Amino acid sequence: MKRITFILLATLICGIASAQFAGVQRGQQPQPLPEGFKPASTNTFLSPYPAVNAQTRQAMFRVVAPTAQNVQIDLSGKKYDMTKDTAGVWTCTSEPQVVGFHYYAVLIDGVAVMDRNTEAYFGSNWESSGIEIPEGPEGDYYRFNKNIPHGQVRSIYYWSEINGLERHINVYVPAEYEQNPDKKYPVLYLVHGWGEDENGWSNQGHMANIMDGLIAAGKAVPMIVVMPSGDIKTNSDVRQASGDVTKIYSENLIPYIDKTFRTKTDKQNRAMAGLSRGGMQTTMTVFANMDKFAWMGTFSGFFVRGDDVIGAFNGVFKDPAAFDKQMNLLFISTGTEERNPKDQVEKLKAHGIKNIVFHESQGTAHEWLTWRRALNEFAPRIFK
Repeated sequence: MKRITFILLATLICGIASAQFAGVQRGQQPQPLPEGFKPASTNTFLSPYPAVNAQTRQAMFRVVAPTAQNVQIDLSGKKYDMTKDTAGVWTCTSEPQVVGFHYYAVLIDGVAVMDRNTEAYFGSNWESSGIEIPEGPEGDYYRFNKNIPHGQVRSIYYWSEINGLERHINVYVPAEYEQNPDKKYPVLYLVHGWGEDENGWSNQGHMANIMDGLIAAGKAVPMIVVMPSGDIKTNSDVRQASGDVTKIYSENLIPYIDKTFRTKTDKQNRAMAGLSRGGMQTTMTVFANMDKFAWMGTFSGFFVRGDDVIGAFNGVFKDPAAFDKQMNLLFISTGTEERNPKDQVEKLKAHGIKNIVFHESQGTAHEWLTWRRALNEFAPRIFK
């Protein structure tokens, strides 16, 4: 009898948990999704909502909040009013969205909270909900491909003597890494942007899927990718939104990686790239350590104040031949719908800089789809 009671209780608990994760009230059966809608790829386990329509690019949201007076979805700069039914379930459907990844929040009586039906993504300086509006087959390069070998992303802490604290990094090793114990690999240091963290490239950026695909296709050489935190953690254990991490990268992180992994340690086998503020940090780090890097990429992150691009960054561009001798590639990428440094790139080319490539992501702004495309273009060009 006790065993039967235990089984019934366990079944009841599982049923309640499943209903809660699915955004369904107790006692209710989940309703089938409207035609054309499917659960978003960014949803948590068993959550049918948010749902997306790949054809119309609309998103449908569902929130259980019986006692709330007003519920909205804050998505892509617009607040959508939700409609409440007699069971206390709120729903709304968005306007068509741009394909790619979007942060959003649920506003319950004016208070912004996460939607428990999606995975958590650190963006805009807080844990946010996220939704992926799917591309067509052109987005397959950042999707998981079951038919190719896959590398690993390892979560690691290392000690920084400069700020006297542990720091977190994610490190991608290619699929062949464990099968070749005597082989050494080049290293790409890949930095996130402002308001995000070292997990962004793995979670929002799908970096591992991109690298797995490029390496399997023979487009990129097998490499290690290090994704560090671009923030400074102070002794009061508070993250600062900005800070010069150049010395941490060059004096603490690089030696740690070279000691811990099988790396090629010369400058010809070390690259750095970053998005947005991470692009600025990349610029600061590489141009201050030209003896350590031969490849550099900035994704929506090439910032030159004023018109003197030739004299920028302590005059690193003034001697074109000397720059090209030290730097194999300066890759500058941007979306067509954001601030565009194309004119500055043209000035550098006219000045005589040859080892420079400019890439535009068509139809995208300051967003993860821009940066996924940038990595997909940058990685095949380095270490060759």
